[in-house]
Amino acid sequence: MILKQIEAEALHLPENERAELAQKLLLSLDSPSEEEISDDWLFEASRRAKDIDNGLVQPISAEEVRLKAQALLR
Repeated sequence: MILKQIEAEALHLPENERAELAQKLLLSLDSPSEEEISDDWLFEASRRAKDIDNGLVQPISAEEVRLKAQALLR
């Protein structure tokens, strides 16, 4: 199938299916590498550790999170 055929068929899809297809196509263009993902997680972990060290946020225990999640599910 050539691009024009795909385009013509896609434009005849219902709006929600066109939106889903558009999202998938856009995500396929901007997929980060494993290294970028790892770097992003390391940066985020470092940022959160600094926030805790500077007293900007208070850590929450895993047990407290579990209890709150269970309460929300009830």
